[in-house]
Amino acid sequence: MSEFSAIEWTDSTWNPVTGCNKISPGCKFCYAERVTERWGRGKFTDVKLHPERLRLPLTWRKRRMIFVNSMSDLFNEQVPFNYIDEVFDVMGRAQQHIFQVLTKRADRMLAWALTHNNTQIPAHIWLGVSIETAEYFSRVDRLRKINVPIRFISAEPLLGSLKDIDLRGISWLITGGESGGPMERALVVQTSRGWVPKLTALLWVRELRDLCQSKGVAFFHKQWGGPTPKAGGRRLDRRLWDEFPPALKIQQSLI
Repeated sequence: MSEFSAIEWTDSTWNPVTGCNKISPGCKFCYAERVTERWGRGKFTDVKLHPERLRLPLTWRKRRMIFVNSMSDLFNEQVPFNYIDEVFDVMGRAQQHIFQVLTKRADRMLAWALTHNNTQIPAHIWLGVSIETAEYFSRVDRLRKINVPIRFISAEPLLGSLKDIDLRGISWLITGGESGGPMERALVVQTSRGWVPKLTALLWVRELRDLCQSKGVAFFHKQWGGPTPKAGGRRLDRRLWDEFPPALKIQQSLI
């Protein structure tokens, strides 16, 4: 947990839950698991609730974007719905911030929403799903069923073409390559010029960029990845792609 984060699409991270278990290929080389092991914080598969951290965003007075549970998944099966309620209660009260909730467990997120009669989520709370291959498009379908103004997709680690993804109801899409995994999964290859995107990777990311542009969806290219997150840089076609949903621009204009 950090008051300031190096993740390009957020400002801070907040971890009222830590620990997780792997459920799909995108989890295989999980950075959160590596961080947990590096710092000797116990077994990553031990999901722990941290109620002492719940009020932390309320102490941050300056407006910021907050990535919720960078070290876990809020909708992990071991997190009770009543605890998720507490997390959403804090987010609802901290209206000065934007909260970015990202999950691979879209079925459980939808089930939680239905326990509240799918009441609309406040506009400053964004809900997103991770999609690494076309096999997991159903996560987007579940997300679309939740009554929330801002829905987003994180295509990281991108492991295949997502050209047929349905972006109806989606406000924001993030792409990114894996870092720290084997080279056969990486989006980059080493050359005399350093780490550069593979031709297939360029195709996959351009497909999504172009689709976002045609559908009016904000597009954010986080990284190409490689041995380290920054090895391949962030540029796509000689520029950075740092778009955010229009709702963020509206909130910034009110400050």
